[in-house]
Amino acid sequence: MRRALALLSLALSACPAPSAAPDAGRAWSCTRDAADAATPESLKELGCFTDFTALASIPIDANIPGARSTKVVLDLADSNALYFQDSLKYQVHYAFVSTHLSGGALPVVPSLSSFNTTEYFSPERRFLLAAVSYYEGPQVFALEFSPYDTASAAMMQTLFQAVQAHAYFGAQLVFHPTSDALALESKKLLASVPIMTTEQLYAGIDYQPLTLATGVGRLRFTTAAQTELTPPSSQDLLVLDQAPNDISVVQGLITQTFQTPLSHINVLSANRGTPNMGLKNAQANEVLRALEGKLVKLTVGALSWSVSEVTTAEAEAFWTAHQPEAVTLPPLNLDVTGLVDVQDCTPDSTDGGTLRDAIKESVRAFGGKAAQYSVLKRMPEVPVKPAFVVPVHYYDAFMRDNGLYALVTAYLADPGFRTDSAVRVAKLDELHAAIMAGAVSQELQDLIIAKSTTADYAGAKLRFRTSTNSEDLDGFPCAGCYVSHSADPTNLVDLLDALRETWSSAWSFRTFEERTFYGIDHFSVGMALLVHHNFPDEEANGVAVTANPYDASGLDPAFYVNVQYGGTAEVVAPPPGVKSDEFLYYFSQPNQPITYLTHSNLIAPGTTVLTTTQTYTLGRALDAIHKRFSAAYGPGVGNLGWYAMDVEFKFDDEANPGQPPALYVKQARPYPGRGQ
Repeated sequence: MRRALALLSLALSACPAPSAAPDAGRAWSCTRDAADAATPESLKELGCFTDFTALASIPIDANIPGARSTKVVLDLADSNALYFQDSLKYQVHYAFVSTHLSGGALPVVPSLSSFNTTEYFSPERRFLLAAVSYYEGPQVFALEFSPYDTASAAMMQTLFQAVQAHAYFGAQLVFHPTSDALALESKKLLASVPIMTTEQLYAGIDYQPLTLATGVGRLRFTTAAQTELTPPSSQDLLVLDQAPNDISVVQGLITQTFQTPLSHINVLSANRGTPNMGLKNAQANEVLRALEGKLVKLTVGALSWSVSEVTTAEAEAFWTAHQPEAVTLPPLNLDVTGLVDVQDCTPDSTDGGTLRDAIKESVRAFGGKAAQYSVLKRMPEVPVKPAFVVPVHYYDAFMRDNGLYALVTAYLADPGFRTDSAVRVAKLDELHAAIMAGAVSQELQDLIIAKSTTADYAGAKLRFRTSTNSEDLDGFPCAGCYVSHSADPTNLVDLLDALRETWSSAWSFRTFEERTFYGIDHFSVGMALLVHHNFPDEEANGVAVTANPYDASGLDPAFYVNVQYGGTAEVVAPPPGVKSDEFLYYFSQPNQPITYLTHSNLIAPGTTVLTTTQTYTLGRALDAIHKRFSAAYGPGVGNLGWYAMDVEFKFDDEANPGQPPALYVKQARPYPGRGQ
């Protein structure tokens, strides 16, 4: 581990020094002895960029791309002694001060819990604690307090001036408020302290690392719209104008507009282990254009990216080494018939079984989405719509009774279908037409129509949501593979079309290609339907992650939330130019601060999509979901110990018109993280 950190330090040192000029009143020189290979555990001054890089690390919470930082400590009990600490060795302030500033002539540093309570929240604190971050895109040095720190403006001013006086970049230093609360307090700073907001910093970033990985493929320049018309090859590495909502298997993605980490294509990239990044003006990038049409290796790292040409032999060796192991899906349980109220799908674990065991069993008859919705339905902290489930039995019967499995068997026996993607597109379109013409059993029609007249569903348009045995648990990860549809249950044509359209998404080209990539038996997939009241006109729609996706260490926990006004602009695939509220919510901290990364441009400037009360209600639900599903997906189960749930939600006032819109959770599933 230490060797890896040392290599990171060397990589940082190799970066070009920023253009910031030193303070005019002093001739600065490096403090650290360049001849000494050992990294000092702290410096009293930073005299040059080499001093900074010797101590700097990727921030624990790297929510603004391209940053490296070193933590700073001002000891008020020792004549305001200032320390720039080795942030590679000491990731948190406490580790440094308890080692170097405790005992002897100095007061003893208390336990970690006591230290955190006092030094971040009390006005009577011994230390002022912050970080100095350098943002390579805008070439800015910024002083940053933790988002949850309750430091006063006087404390901010004191530490800012101390860093200014002891760093070569002091004249260029800015103060960056990392939460709304700190931004409000920073308005009391002297005019001599320049303030730079998160959005201003973000505007200066040209590189956005999303999924950290390496891929090898043929570099192709195209557009998101064109990928829908002409599906790319699984051996392509794409440079796109913007992020598409969906993409078949490719070796890597570069989009010249930035993405949200919760977008379908980013979740897909993380699940596949393929690199994904945003790069402003990517389609005009000279380095990339010089390699157009060639086989290349792309590496997306936390601080930088690299691309280089490779030989055909190297590419083939990479593809062979990175071919995923064949996935076997959970066997279907076709014995469950009738419509099942969702709360009855996944019983509380009994007889020594675990929640994971209960979900795995439920998936066989009801699919992953319904199995997990069932758990949510029994959680008092999590408001969800009443729902019922059409078991996978009816999908299987529909496919058999209409000869559709036989049609797929004929396709798979055709060499042209297996080798030519254009043929596959045409044949799968033919299959879609056959599905739409298929007969739905009278039994199922009667069951759904009868259910739609009961108290929970009467007068409501129904949403038929896909729930398969090939998502969310032990199956192949296929975010966005399936498409849900709504119908008026009093209109039989509308109802049957919605059923068939939803089932047909199991055989879309992209989904078929994904299964092929993972070596899955196409006939092993079964689709149940999770059915509930449609949201006709919600006031807000959003997606959240129950852990901080920018913090793999877990040392800076937060909920990451994307939320947009209304229901017309999706947060995971917004129209070009549309931004949502994107923020980190430090729910576990006593003052529960919020760090906004972007603001919605569909509402008035200076306002937010959610009120403070709504944000807290969402936080309570996310906290409950994180804790409840930890038993099934928590640390140690997989993903190198990183764990979070991906949660979709709405705020809607239909049940109580004229009242503040209420929270409804739509689904919860494991989130894959950023990669390595």
